[in-house]
Amino acid sequence: MLKDYLKEKSLSFTEKLVDLDETAKTEMAASSGGFLGVPFVSVVKDDGTKETVVGFDKGKLNAILGIQQGII
Repeated sequence: MLKDYLKEKSLSFTEKLVDLDETAKTEMAASSGGFLGVPFVSVVKDDGTKETVVGFDKGKLNAILGIQQGII
């Protein structure tokens, strides 16, 4: 769902398979405070700050990425 959502919003991303890539797993553990569940998103902003999202939290992703949701 996360990959589909990011593609739908025309956002580029790098997928890292932490179950197959030990370096990616170590990087994720360091960024997440030891959490190893997926999906886990790390967003590096233009100013160099980094924000993380555990799970597919569309509201938090939208806030971090500046995506406005239409009113239905």
